[in-house]
Amino acid sequence: MSTQTAIPKIYDGKLDSAEWLASPNFNERPKNSDIQAIVIHNISLPPDEFGAVVKNGLHYVKALFLNQLDWNAHPYFLTIKGAEVSAHLFIERDGQLTQFVNFNDRAWHAGRSSYLGRAECNDFSIGIELEGSDFMPFTDIQYEVLASVIAAIYEAYPKTRRHLTGHSDIAPIRKTDPGEYFDWQKLRGMVAQHINAD
Repeated sequence: MSTQTAIPKIYDGKLDSAEWLASPNFNERPKNSDIQAIVIHNISLPPDEFGAVVKNGLHYVKALFLNQLDWNAHPYFLTIKGAEVSAHLFIERDGQLTQFVNFNDRAWHAGRSSYLGRAECNDFSIGIELEGSDFMPFTDIQYEVLASVIAAIYEAYPKTRRHLTGHSDIAPIRKTDPGEYFDWQKLRGMVAQHINAD
């Protein structure tokens, strides 16, 4: 049985276990908009390819969130040219964790969306991107890191408890991620283990 990943801590909106790379793609949350949900996504650049990097060694997804992606580096990138997007967190296939936007700020991850009748999920949610696709399973270490991060978010932002959802749930016409291979039951069980052990 693998050792459970320790629960990280959040200080002033930053996760102490994450590499910090500040994305310019964020803004302030609306006034009186509490953080009330966590949205899980998947992303891969190019689609269904993992670990690809730009010339300076920066992961393609990180480059996208930092507005440093070379649109001419791959034909697919021309289809998203000019996109200005971000997530609060990105978890790579090997479990490496990067934070791009302070949790207290509004990352640009959800787009047009609605959760429990409330529109514009970016206003009140934390967005977590997993390196992956709709067509293959995620890695064990991704689940371990994700579960520990969710437990930390629950502790720092209690209104998010029981409000864990997928991009496909908040934008069902536009989005399919995190996909049919994402194991919600496994994740929820791992999060519960963290909370019960705390």
